[in-house]
Amino acid sequence: MYTTLVIIEIIIAVLLILVILMQNSKGGGLAAGFGGGNIGTVFGVRRASDFLSKATTYLAASFIVIALVVNLFFLPGKGKTQESVIQTGQSTTLPQPQIPVQSQPQQTNP
Repeated sequence: MYTTLVIIEIIIAVLLILVILMQNSKGGGLAAGFGGGNIGTVFGVRRASDFLSKATTYLAASFIVIALVVNLFFLPGKGKTQESVIQTGQSTTLPQPQIPVQSQPQQTNP
């Protein structure tokens, strides 16, 4: 289920990018570069703008909803909780440092 939702999320993200790029801005936008310059002849200028605006709204809303659903319910590894040492209250004791015993150098009498 997780993989399916992630794949749907990626498809929605790509569609959202394309729909946003197809919209005409004041400067003409990138719509003409992707063949969106002719979209006004299919729907009419006003209807094309309304369609792309609504498509952007629906795609963005579905993107956010699916992202929240995946994060809240299907995120892998969510059921595995590990408590830290501080949360468990266990005291950790460090071993006492071992001081090496130094032997006295032997003196030689000449």
